[in-house]
Amino acid sequence: MNVPVYGNEDHQLIAEAIRHRCSSFNDSYWSRCDENHEFPWDFYAAMAEGGWIGLSFPEEYGGGNRGIAESAVMMREIAASGAAMNGCTAVHLTVFGLQPVIKFGNKRLKDTYLPRAVQGNLHVAFGVTEPNAGTDTSKIETRATRVDNESWIINGQKIWTSKALESEVVLLLVRTSTGSRDRFGGLTLFLADLNPEHVVIRPIKKLGRNAVASCETFYDNLPVADWRMVGEEGRGFYHVLTGLNPERILLAATAIGTGEAALRAAVRYAKEREVFGRAIGANQAISHPLADSYARLRAAWQLVEVAAAKFDRNESCGEEANTAKYLAAEAGFLAADRAMQTFGGLGYATEYNVERYWRESRVIRIAPVSQEMTLNYLAQNVMGLPKSY
Repeated sequence: MNVPVYGNEDHQLIAEAIRHRCSSFNDSYWSRCDENHEFPWDFYAAMAEGGWIGLSFPEEYGGGNRGIAESAVMMREIAASGAAMNGCTAVHLTVFGLQPVIKFGNKRLKDTYLPRAVQGNLHVAFGVTEPNAGTDTSKIETRATRVDNESWIINGQKIWTSKALESEVVLLLVRTSTGSRDRFGGLTLFLADLNPEHVVIRPIKKLGRNAVASCETFYDNLPVADWRMVGEEGRGFYHVLTGLNPERILLAATAIGTGEAALRAAVRYAKEREVFGRAIGANQAISHPLADSYARLRAAWQLVEVAAAKFDRNESCGEEANTAKYLAAEAGFLAADRAMQTFGGLGYATEYNVERYWRESRVIRIAPVSQEMTLNYLAQNVMGLPKSY
């Protein structure tokens, strides 16, 4: 199967450079990281050394001054190399997670943390979801209480905080007041330290993407200086939204790349495996599903490009970002599932990696927002249908 060709010359150059960078990290590397629950430090260091971590950061902080469109190309190529979600999650939390700091952070906050993030020596976790406030962010209970004019203390619990074990700081959405007419009012965003004296981190055992842990985090009187607040007090939810559309775009690109990795393996196997005297790829029961998945992945990528371009032009892109994530998640998982079916029993064996692609593509249909909630968004906010919940 041919590698993707991009219409934009810059995107083509970025893709080729990422493919070259990722070529040093093969399927065996990623399988080992996943099996041993080891963060891919060598890969992350290689990406940072090449300046890729800061691709979409402003030039004044050492970044590449490029947009989410370029980061989407990077994520697709990382995933397609065989790194799948393990490789992309190691990188993308810094890319999208710090978007609210880039847009709303005060000068001291940006000057302190953005250059370190670009250099690759600041790891960032994202703390929004709670056990009793999953999809309904308005129900967040973790609270920040003001101590004086210069500091706060935070108490509460978060869940599914990816990369918490490796991170120094967490972008933390907490409640600072109640009683607002706006159901999302009273939520404030901080870039807080994951100080082990005040934060307990517990990894969650999970199906896949095990090179990057997802964790429960417990906050016990965590002190946070006032200058670590991102944007305005009480407007944290709306500041977080700045990072949610690019998150959806980058995860869509990840789903597409993972599907392409699975499809590439399936096509190669279908050409080589002979049954009843001919290659199994000659059978339409094999070739048609793979060709259909190829078409779906290509189509989903077109919408990723549209969504990313609108975001980079500071245009409203909620419809496009959510639709891209929905279609890409479906297409990526279907491609991985069909790849496993193509391999038959061998697809279930870890040796051939398609089971890893299958496991890692499945989660994108759940996180960061379920497919059902994405359809609710489109039904209500785009099509104007009555709210269903």
